[in-house]
Amino acid sequence: MKYLRSSAPETGSAGSEGLSYVYVLPCAYEDLLKLGFSRDPLARVQTLHPRYYEFFGLDRGFLIETDTVAEARALELRLRRALAEHNAPAPLTVRRAAGGHTEWYRGAYDALTADMERLAGQGSIVHRPLSAWLRDGLLAQRDLLFSRACALLEGVQGDPDALDRPEMITVRQNALDTLDAYRTLDLPLQDCLPTALLDWYQRSSH
Repeated sequence: MKYLRSSAPETGSAGSEGLSYVYVLPCAYEDLLKLGFSRDPLARVQTLHPRYYEFFGLDRGFLIETDTVAEARALELRLRRALAEHNAPAPLTVRRAAGGHTEWYRGAYDALTADMERLAGQGSIVHRPLSAWLRDGLLAQRDLLFSRACALLEGVQGDPDALDRPEMITVRQNALDTLDAYRTLDLPLQDCLPTALLDWYQRSSH
């Protein structure tokens, strides 16, 4: 059974050339954050938590853009070294398979914000709030979402109510997690889902 995603899972760096980003992801309900770097922050945040748009405070998160992976890696390492005393265990609800479990910090948001503002003043490109950047990323992937939604429907012989069967609970939750991201970030779904799946989602998400 195909799962519904709006982006491909992150598979690691594809090389050292091209834009990369240092990301700061503060948790929504505690003074804890994830620091890291990625070529594809949208795929990365989706990998960390299925409901990343609730788990992280995206309006407080930000990205620092670099020209290469090497630059992002060097910047992230410098920031990490300055935060050694703030290092904290990763939350238990973060996917273990996502990795990066040593790069969580408590009480470090103000220091990283100051670093970000200093770098912005020196000419670095900063994307803040992160929610706006992720919204644009999801918007750009609506065609991919539609094709995967069609594949999901094909897997249930065109009957989305089949997703409500007990044996489909994992696939159902994946679909809801994916589509709830669009709703949370105020992106319409009417033109990027087959009608049958859109109707099912509207019934299931209330």
